[in-house]
This record gives sequence, C-alpha cells and structure tokens, in this order.
Amino acid sequence: MIKYKYLRLNKYKKLRYLSINNQSKICIVFLHGFMSDLEGKKPKSLLKFCKTNKLGFVALEYSGHGKSSGKFTKGNISTWSNDTKKIIKKFVKKRKIILIGSSMGSWIGLKQFKYFSNQIIGFIGIGSAPEFLELLMWKKFSKKIKIEIKTKKIYYLKSENYEYPITYQIIRDGKKNKVLNKKILSKIKVTMIHGSKDEVVPTVYSKKVLKLFPNAKKKLVIIKNGDHSLSDKKNLKRIINELKILIFNKF
Repeated sequence: MIKYKYLRLNKYKKLRYLSINNQSKICIVFLHGFMSDLEGKKPKSLLKFCKTNKLGFVALEYSGHGKSSGKFTKGNISTWSNDTKKIIKKFVKKRKIILIGSSMGSWIGLKQFKYFSNQIIGFIGIGSAPEFLELLMWKKFSKKIKIEIKTKKIYYLKSENYEYPITYQIIRDGKKNKVLNKKILSKIKVTMIHGSKDEVVPTVYSKKVLKLFPNAKKKLVIIKNGDHSLSDKKNLKRIINELKILIFNKF
C-alpha cells in the first residue's frame, strides 16, 4: 500500500506527494508529465526500486494534477516549477539529488538547476519535452486555432485518447520559461531516454537537452519501437537499469 501524503501550502492549496527514506544520502526526485499524476507505472516502479535499494524518493503532483488542489487550467510551468522547488526544499533538504523528468517533467527538472545545482548529481529525462508549449503546440497550431485560443482563452486539443485544455495563459507563461537557450555547466551524469516511435515528442528534443550540458557525462538511449510513455514492463525495466548505471556505475 502506497502512503501518499499532503503538504498544505496555504488555506486553499495542498500538494499530494510521496517521500520515503529521508535519512538516505541520495534522493531520487521524480517529476511527472503534463496532466499526469503519481498513480502511473513510472513513479510506482521508481518508488519500489528506491525502497529495495534504501534510497530516498520524493515525487509530487503539481497543483491541478492528480489529487493536489487547484484547477489544471489555472496552472502553468512557473506554478508547477515553484511547487517542485517547495517540495524539494521541504523534503530533500540538503541531500544529493538525482532528477528524473518524464516529458514535461524534464522541462520542470531543468528549471530546478537554478536553485539546486550544487545538490544535483544526476539527471534522467524520459521522452523529454522542454518548451513543448511553444515549439510543439503553438508554432504548429493553425491560424484558426490561434485565434480561438486568443479569443476564448482556451482550446481543447485532442491527442490519441486524451483531450488537453490548452489555455492562452499557459502558452504565454511557457514563453517566459525558456530553458534551451542556457547552458548548464554542472559536471554531472545526464541520461536521456527516448522511444524511437514517440509520436508526441521527437527524439531530437532529448538531443537538445544533452547539448545544454557541455561538462556532463552524457548518454542518449533510444529505445527501439518505444512510444512516448515508455510505461510497459520491458521499458520500465530499461529505465530502472539506466538509473542503476547512473547511481552505481561509471559510464
């Protein structure tokens, strides 16, 4: 049974999170994707791995996601990055951090280097999607869709079996949160994992992230026939294996 907890930030806002092994010197921090939560297979697999290996594990549901309070359409990259910063400060404290960002979580992970670069010793991206709001959505929207977003302030984007409410405010906020234009000089281990058949985010985005780390020990893992989520048993095993290599081996 997974013990989810809540951090109350104020009278109106609380975040659901997971935190185990608070005495461990290394803490794995998992950051989920757009409209995702902590009920998925990735956070559960990572939690199990950390329990087995007596490693710290911290993960949160950003406001408007999962069981955290707030409305999804009111949130944005700035808000969710700030939620993440607060959770890390509260529960990771001064320990060493390995960040694992899934899709949008990779973008939010890159934002954390501004605050925790001295603590971050490793970074893993899974189907990384930095700046996706502008590069993969806004720039590809037709003129008609752009007008609809500007006038109605929202557009419901259908993708596979999901419908994503895209607000004008989140698009504008995304433009304020650029990460692909600034090098991160940390001498850490960085592994990007991407499915070769990812139809949501092209593999070039993982390569863009690797270019941000000129001093890192870098690795790109393209999983043959892998989709965007990489959440089946075989791919989860691969992700865990790459995490083991990052923690316990040299590459």
